[in-house]
Amino acid sequence: MKPRLDPITVAVLANRFDAIVREMSNTLLRAARSAVIASARDFSCTIATADDRLLSTAESIPVHVLGSDLQTRSMRDLHPDLAPGDAFLHNDPYLGNTHAADHTILVPVFFQGRHVFTACAKAHQADIGNSVPSASNAAARDIYEEGALVFPCLRVERRYRTLDDVIRIGRARIRVPDQWYGDYLAALGAARIGEQRLIVLCANYGWKTIAPFIEAWFDYSERRMAQAIRALPKARVEATIAHDPIPPLLPDGVPIKVALDIDPTAGRIDVDLRDNIDNVPLGINQSEAAARANAMIGIFNCLDPDLPRNAGSFRCVAIHLRDGCIVGRPKFPHSCSLATTNLADRLINAVQSAFAALSERHGLAHGGTGKNAAISGTDFRTNRPFVSQIQVIVNGGPAGPSADGWITYGIPCGGGMIYTESVELAEVKAPVLIRHQRLRPGSGGAGRRRGAPASDVAYGPRRDTLTVVTASDSQVHPAQGARGGADGLAAAHFKIGRDGFTTKLAGMARTELAAGETIRFVNAGGGGFGDPFAREPERVLADVRRGWETFERACEVYGVVLRGSVRDESLAIDRAATAARRATHAAS
Repeated sequence: MKPRLDPITVAVLANRFDAIVREMSNTLLRAARSAVIASARDFSCTIATADDRLLSTAESIPVHVLGSDLQTRSMRDLHPDLAPGDAFLHNDPYLGNTHAADHTILVPVFFQGRHVFTACAKAHQADIGNSVPSASNAAARDIYEEGALVFPCLRVERRYRTLDDVIRIGRARIRVPDQWYGDYLAALGAARIGEQRLIVLCANYGWKTIAPFIEAWFDYSERRMAQAIRALPKARVEATIAHDPIPPLLPDGVPIKVALDIDPTAGRIDVDLRDNIDNVPLGINQSEAAARANAMIGIFNCLDPDLPRNAGSFRCVAIHLRDGCIVGRPKFPHSCSLATTNLADRLINAVQSAFAALSERHGLAHGGTGKNAAISGTDFRTNRPFVSQIQVIVNGGPAGPSADGWITYGIPCGGGMIYTESVELAEVKAPVLIRHQRLRPGSGGAGRRRGAPASDVAYGPRRDTLTVVTASDSQVHPAQGARGGADGLAAAHFKIGRDGFTTKLAGMARTELAAGETIRFVNAGGGGFGDPFAREPERVLADVRRGWETFERACEVYGVVLRGSVRDESLAIDRAATAARRATHAAS
């Protein structure tokens, strides 16, 4: 018979574990060197049990962590001699990592001579030794052409002492070795903080309390998840979606198909991703960890936001993958360079839009997709090479049954947890000048609930040539609306010459910018949800006043007639004209 803990103790301990993860995250945020980590917060910390069950994620990035049990399992499989003081560096996408750019530190935590937890700190790197100066290589035909330096769960510390050979390999193969090593130390420090706090927690409460807590917390999480699923109708729903074309190999785009079987009686959801194309000789293939995580993200996005994200909740979901599938388990040596973006974002959108087919109370529209760019060159201020992933681009969030899209959404796989980088810090970290950063009025999909508008960003080099590597999406296939909501506006990228001549760029491109030249990213808006003519006129008025919607679209798309001007604050709803406009629309 399982020992029983009172609910108060379970709640206290659950929050104590989350607090440890937050302290790990704060350590990594404050100690990291690269802007993508220290400013944009593209990292995650978690705690897993010794038997590879995800226990605590706190505010981590969903795509990073919802499949992280695969990494801890590979640590135990490869290293049966685990001991106190060990630490491992793991970024191998074939051994459970998301993609090679996510360097993960794993620290097994011992209490009273027994392995009880694993503290995990994962951080996206600006440079990983790829054949192009970017952590993502969309054109890579395989992992060899990708060029990433892969650490297949290598021991980097033994008895708390660094194994210098591994560090020398990293420093020798990465363009910005000091930046990488600083980020490595920050992640290691975060994992060691987790180790220390977990040992103290176990000592304070005793393993006789901690062990039953783990099972009680997982059981509670499973009950909560099953309860949420029981509120859904029984259904089998399918959704299809497509990534933009990638010529010449995929001139029609990349189709993604998702099938969901929802069984409210059993409190279970089955997700089938097997009916998709095979791996392709490009860097867009999903890793197993990414495919699993992104399917789960789409589900969690459509259920109670307070549901615990842990192994207990996962018991209610079965995700079916296929070996050698573009959104399944990749066949070596196919590249998974972009596994946490691109198809990842499309997969999330497909799952959440499948839920929207259930009723007007369920699901979400599509979120805007499109990855941030990597910039590189020589910094004239130091005469040293630099590589930075500049996080100033924001896509529009999807609308849902009860809320408008999130303005600072970013991309679907980030779950809003990747920050928009400070313009000032971006210019300090790299010799780049950001010309403008603003929202794009009217870019959000119209609906009873509106998709969020996206950003419009332009920047260029301060002096010397700047290389910009992009691996983006949504220029051909924008974010789709749901339940009668309109699509968000598509993205577009441009190179602007010294003379003002503008050239449209492909989503996946390498662009050289000389002094005086600029690259401009017009990003993708989020899809709308529901009939736009059912949107409350007061909400439309507020959007126009904020500059998120346009005066013209208020009338044409929403049927709301406005009089006056934003400039002198006289803008107001003409209610009689609005009623007439909407009546005419309803009659048609």
